[in-house]
Amino acid sequence: MLGFFLEKFVLPFGDWYFKTEFMKTLKEYRKIPFYSKNDLEEIQKKKLSDILSYAKTHVPFYQKSDIVLTGNALEDINKFPIIHKSTLREVGKDLVVGSLDGKDIICQKSSGSSGLQSEIFLTQREYLRGQAVQTSYWEWGGFRIGGKILQLGMSPKRSFMKGMKDFFLRTDYQLAYNISDEVVRKALLRNAKRKPDFFIGYASALYGYAIKAEELGINDIQFKSVFSLGDKMFPHYREKIEKVFHTKVFDTYGCTEGFMMASQCELGNYHQISAQNYFELLDEKGLPVPDGEPGFVVVTRLDAHKMPLIRFYLGDIAIRPKNPQPCACGRNFPLLEKIVGRDTDLVKTPSGKILIVHFFTGIWEHFQEIYQFRVIQHQLDRFEIEYIPDPSTFHPSTLEKLHQIMNEKAGEVLQITFNQVDHIPSTKSGKPQIILSTLEKSVSNNL
Repeated sequence: MLGFFLEKFVLPFGDWYFKTEFMKTLKEYRKIPFYSKNDLEEIQKKKLSDILSYAKTHVPFYQKSDIVLTGNALEDINKFPIIHKSTLREVGKDLVVGSLDGKDIICQKSSGSSGLQSEIFLTQREYLRGQAVQTSYWEWGGFRIGGKILQLGMSPKRSFMKGMKDFFLRTDYQLAYNISDEVVRKALLRNAKRKPDFFIGYASALYGYAIKAEELGINDIQFKSVFSLGDKMFPHYREKIEKVFHTKVFDTYGCTEGFMMASQCELGNYHQISAQNYFELLDEKGLPVPDGEPGFVVVTRLDAHKMPLIRFYLGDIAIRPKNPQPCACGRNFPLLEKIVGRDTDLVKTPSGKILIVHFFTGIWEHFQEIYQFRVIQHQLDRFEIEYIPDPSTFHPSTLEKLHQIMNEKAGEVLQITFNQVDHIPSTKSGKPQIILSTLEKSVSNNL
């Protein structure tokens, strides 16, 4: 009944008031996955042609280029350069169309879990369109608007719009980076009484909660579904979460830059959201890899015009099935066989707290004078943090501030040694590694 009221009255009113398209997009994406394969390909080619033409005509960065469009989108896309996060830091404003002064402009900063933070700009309409797409594929796993939610996130200060979302969507919002015995006990015991339907959060945070719930003997809380996002859902994460919370995990693949790229259906298969994104898997030379072979993920969002991201390099590695077959769920979006991603190891403190990668990035993102960093843990009682400063803005007092904030957020004194370096090595996927822990054997070789 509540879901019906929200969908028929509250959310449409919000769209009218804010001039957005959440409900329109949600209804559209409830149908699109079941279109024929040919229809989906035509929709994607049309949207790709439109966004390439728009970018070349309106985006300063591309206006300066010598790109000549022929109208064949699948050939024209290869004329556009691949955009890295470092490129966003260098020429980001040249990728923006028009002014950034409007009240409806949203700045999205990546979590920095790759060690390099980026920021992009969306209109409120584009942002909520992405949220609608995400909601539609959560529905594949049983999500329903109006169901009670326990959510783990990184935004301690809830804006008016986020506060309204939490209220109307019955969301108990908890910080993902604070995974201590006390916090987890209070959150889970409160929600055991509240009986939430869905648990949503970063894969590593969900795993951290499952570990703590098991350690604390809290085994009477059950969800209809768990939805993971943000980082890699490793097999041992999934096994632990499903065992402790007595439900099934539905993994999703997206990023803060506004891409909602893939999600698992009821049968566990990953479907690319091809109506919103053009998805490339490339080798080190920038050439397409054959199906069945691992490739670097390069993605173009097809419905964002404030800051069109054409051929955005994520650094993740993914694999398409060698001999793809239609999924028995009936959805005709293209399939991904595996999303390799990267291993976001957990860091442990002497008191037993679990610090996920977003604990660090949620703090360091506010210090732009640090260009890149990596957390190294070889011993339980101390960390080393390598960092590359921005020489034009960095001051040694920055490290003292960072250390103080990390102690406050962790609720204990962390023994940290800071080490300035000139280079931080990348993982096999090409992404800088933000956490290197040797306390436990990595499971990345089992992927």
